[in-house]
Amino acid sequence: MLYYSRLQSNFKSYLCLASLLSVSLATVSPVSAQQQSAGDEIEEWITASMCAADNRSVDLSQTVSFTYTDSDGNNPRHLDAAQAGLTTADFSNLELAWAIAFPATSGLRAAPVIIGDTIFYSATDSGRVFALDTNSGCAKWVYEPGTRLRSSMAYSVIDGQGMLVFSDMPGMIHAINAENGEAIWVASGQADNNQGMLTGTPVFHEDRVIVPVSGSGVITGGNPNYECCENHGAVTALNVRTGEKLWEYHTMPAAEYTGQESATRVKQRGPSGAPIWTTPTIDAERSQIYVTTGENTSHPTTNTSDAIIALDLETGEEKWVFQALANDMWNFGCSAGGPNCIILDDSNSVDYDFGGPAVLVDTGDRELLIAGQKSGDIWALDPVSGQLIMNQRVGEGTALGGNHWGIAVDSERAFLTINDPGGMGANSVPGIYTYFVGTGEPSWFYQVQPKCNDERSERLRRCEGLYGFSTAPLSVDGAVITGALDGRLFVFNSDSGELLFEYDTVRDYETVNGVEGYGGSIDSHSIAAGSGMVFVGSGYGQFSQVPGNVLLAFKPAQ
Repeated sequence: MLYYSRLQSNFKSYLCLASLLSVSLATVSPVSAQQQSAGDEIEEWITASMCAADNRSVDLSQTVSFTYTDSDGNNPRHLDAAQAGLTTADFSNLELAWAIAFPATSGLRAAPVIIGDTIFYSATDSGRVFALDTNSGCAKWVYEPGTRLRSSMAYSVIDGQGMLVFSDMPGMIHAINAENGEAIWVASGQADNNQGMLTGTPVFHEDRVIVPVSGSGVITGGNPNYECCENHGAVTALNVRTGEKLWEYHTMPAAEYTGQESATRVKQRGPSGAPIWTTPTIDAERSQIYVTTGENTSHPTTNTSDAIIALDLETGEEKWVFQALANDMWNFGCSAGGPNCIILDDSNSVDYDFGGPAVLVDTGDRELLIAGQKSGDIWALDPVSGQLIMNQRVGEGTALGGNHWGIAVDSERAFLTINDPGGMGANSVPGIYTYFVGTGEPSWFYQVQPKCNDERSERLRRCEGLYGFSTAPLSVDGAVITGALDGRLFVFNSDSGELLFEYDTVRDYETVNGVEGYGGSIDSHSIAAGSGMVFVGSGYGQFSQVPGNVLLAFKPAQ
């Protein structure tokens, strides 16, 4: 069986290892149909992935069926039946249509864009974006930036041209032509003097692209010789036609030496942290952007960590801040008692980020801004003032969740997935929990249990403890889709909680491009639906989870 070596157990381990990789931005080079037919030297697996030469056209006049962020800038992760091409009844009758695999890949983290018969997919570890045919899985074009990719993709039509934007590992934003995969522009999404990873999906709004920056020092804080810590979260706004920076927002002032020293006599800096790992939410009516943040990574702590923040859409000016948890100071050194993990009397070290975006919800009586947190909390705020309206909590809350990657919301319920890895404590309750958005009262819940046998235990290695719901759920018509860290895909009836469909993705696959395929954990933003199909990225080798390298396409059986 194909498996990558297990990474360290701490939830930020992968980021630490990834930061040590040497990555550089090579010449941007989309692989077009013309290049293919001209016989350019291209890796064998890419060649095997391509559609026939007469089947590589991309029709952008078809319906936009799925994007991570809605066209109005909101992030509900809900599709109606017409948009998805799927009804609730279809989910009881799903079957695997095709699978495509990517070599040198241990995980799939990004959400696609789906337009008609094309799914635009970022296979992040492979460092490529594919325009795949939804019916067969073959590639119409391939874009190669020359480095690993990170974020999901956003789509908009600019001056009559379909444009996709996404970020790469070194922090560049790529804008490419959705019709042919050619680069339009590539520009830095970083804020000035504050270099950090770009993790959340960029968002289009009119003539700009809004970019979340997840700088923090959380990784480098694990180095005992590092003067911890310097970077922090930010938001930048870029010109949609050129990539030129228009404004930037910082979650805190620039770090300075604080006078503190670590146990190894290394000088300390701060404030730092409050990274924005998540996708911004646009509220055009109020001319606001909402972002959610993570913990501080050094002292002094700030009121912008573990928070929901409203910014002015035109200028980036901070309008209000709601802090869910004060004085949360954590960096990678805290995982092993490192000298840069300095916990004061008034601070804690629980690492309760907001890992998903806030969602604007119309309850009929009022609008609310709702978000899930790794503490296991779900919060509802007044979007005008940031005042707290509702709060519920379920589960232990852990560095890997609680609610790790965000929620889904339909017209009646908010769907809160909970990871709480097995063995975390008596209150560990992995599963999915639902709340009525109008009142905040609980609705139904499903507490997931491990499903182990000889075959699954061999493949999963930690079957008894690796089964929570960490991935961001997706609501479609009257159904809600989620996945487990043990690779099982689940679909529930949104009203009753009835289990409509379950599928074990942790197995080997015969793939359309001939690459040996194998499934693993379902995590991050790996679930999408559109054009009458459900798409699932199976495999997430970070955080000691189960590696995998396949994109799976499901459709209702005929």
